[in-house]
Amino acid sequence: MTPLDDPADAAPDLPQDLPRVLVAGEALIDVVERAGRAPVELPGGSCANVALALGRLGRRPRLATALGEDDRGDRLRRWLADSDVELAVVVPPGGGTSTARAVLDEHGAARYEFDLSWALPPVGDDPCDVLHVGSIASVLEPGARDVRDLVRRRRRHALVSLDPNARPAITPDVDSARERVEELVALSDLVKVSDEDLGWYFPGIPAANAAARWARLGPALVVVTRGGSGATVVRADGTRLDVPGKAVEVVDTIAAGDTFTAGLLDALLTLGIHGADAYARLTALDDATVEAVVRHAHAAAAVTVSRPGADPPRRADLPEVGR
Repeated sequence: MTPLDDPADAAPDLPQDLPRVLVAGEALIDVVERAGRAPVELPGGSCANVALALGRLGRRPRLATALGEDDRGDRLRRWLADSDVELAVVVPPGGGTSTARAVLDEHGAARYEFDLSWALPPVGDDPCDVLHVGSIASVLEPGARDVRDLVRRRRRHALVSLDPNARPAITPDVDSARERVEELVALSDLVKVSDEDLGWYFPGIPAANAAARWARLGPALVVVTRGGSGATVVRADGTRLDVPGKAVEVVDTIAAGDTFTAGLLDALLTLGIHGADAYARLTALDDATVEAVVRHAHAAAAVTVSRPGADPPRRADLPEVGR
């Protein structure tokens, strides 16, 4: 039995004295287009999705983001508040709330085009036990520089998580984008990345080999998602663990990876892995526990892809936590 196998861990009631979780990154409106249908506007953004999913799982995260003082910004504020996400907000340089045009193909996979600006609001010196960053906010200046500085300030006292979504439409120079992302990889304890994103950062190189390169830069775990084929975990010492995926009928893939990331963090928080000793504890996890963590993330993502838009599960939707 792994520490996640206790049925008590599946209970919806969580301790009141929760670890402090800070997510720093973009919140935006997805303008979703399907062939033959009118466009639909849905709240989203990678880091906002992670915060939302953690909030729905009872983790009460704080999201540091940029929102316009407009109808779209108000909608995002309500959407996040409804899932117990605390906000630290700055109005972005452009003034309006950012948008992402998501064009869905016949399989529900999304292709994105962006209209956005990004700045990191002041978050003060309050400590956090978990810090998650990534996606647009980690590469789009001027805010990306502030994100890197935030990671450097907090990394000695928090579990640092990174999901470096590749956004060629925003950073078309792959060499420059990879250099920026690898700065953050080297500062992180946990990296989650899709095989598609690794394929863009490292064209022609197998995803597992690219992940091993990143693992050598410093993270305890690099988790590579492979869609319906599961995930591969690469440790700092180069060893690998393949974890099968969870079969599900896919409606669309919006926020699937973000929910997976939140599932990883939720499982690690259940294990008490956060704070200053997070790296050492991640490194010490045995394969059975790592697999349980990844299976929990798969279960969370499976709920999200089974329904439209960025709609992550609540804890009650995950009765098989750690199983």
